[in-house]
Amino acid sequence: MRAVVVHGPGDLRIDERPDPVPGPGEVLVAMEWGGICGSDVSYFRHGASGTARLSHPMVLGHEVAGRIAALGPGVTGLAPGRPVTVHPAEPVGDQPLPDRIAGRTNLHARVRYFGSAAFEPHTDGGFSEYRVVRAHQARPLPDGVRTEQGALAEPLAVAIHAVRRAGELCGRTVLVNGAGPIGALVVAAARHHGAGTVVAADLAAPRLAVARAMGADETRDVSREPLPEDVEVVFEASGAPAALGAVLRATARGGTLVQVGNLPGTPAPAALGELVTREITWIGSYRFVEEIDDALRAMRDGLDVSPVVSHRFAMADAATALTVAADPAAGFGKVLLRLDGRR
Repeated sequence: MRAVVVHGPGDLRIDERPDPVPGPGEVLVAMEWGGICGSDVSYFRHGASGTARLSHPMVLGHEVAGRIAALGPGVTGLAPGRPVTVHPAEPVGDQPLPDRIAGRTNLHARVRYFGSAAFEPHTDGGFSEYRVVRAHQARPLPDGVRTEQGALAEPLAVAIHAVRRAGELCGRTVLVNGAGPIGALVVAAARHHGAGTVVAADLAAPRLAVARAMGADETRDVSREPLPEDVEVVFEASGAPAALGAVLRATARGGTLVQVGNLPGTPAPAALGELVTREITWIGSYRFVEEIDDALRAMRDGLDVSPVVSHRFAMADAATALTVAADPAAGFGKVLLRLDGRR
């Protein structure tokens, strides 16, 4: 089979690998679509994502969907041909979580994630023609949800988890700073969860257009105008430390700020004084728990995620696709890869 493999910074290849065979409790998925995430771009550009560094070649991709091709021994409740997406996380070991975070499996100290170099050996992702997954990680797509949409279930789950971290949104005013793919999906998730008014802010006009298509009532081009004032609930989705001062000033006194954009793992200057003087509750949001199921239900119920997609490439053009996804100045949305050989 063919797979999109990163060998080092700027070294991406379409490699031939043996066709995998599912073992007990596993299923073989014939992949159809994959979405490119910022971590994929980081491995491609730098050979690392956060503190995880490549030490040997690795298949990229954790936003994937396809169809079950074969079942391993003992698997029930699934059948060949069934379209599925994949929950890409698998906690390592059986150490229970402390009572204070019981059930929050995204906070396990050790989690293997598709397309991650955090462990040795690395965890291959799903940008390949076939991938074996544990049966409990396969999530059947609801009727009417195509595999192209299913590849967006993982980032939508990230957005839904962030929205849930904020608490009740019904009727409340929401600001989303950063309208890249995650920010645009946070807009959609906030609207889906009953937010009264949703404002999206970004530097790039194309991203603001996507945010409007995903349900934003108002957009702000922060290269030309300031953020709104006294917003009850703010989602920071840009991950830019330089934006934090303005975002904190935009948050109402006593308001809530949810940090969903990944901040750098190295020291970076940021103006944080308003956090104290405005008594803001600043909440982190990391990946998701089981919100991938909620994402699929939301799509089944009519949440249209297609406006967030800006480009589609064949697997053979993966290097071009990653280069496009890596260009923040262009303001592009989600870039998808077709993984089954079709164009």
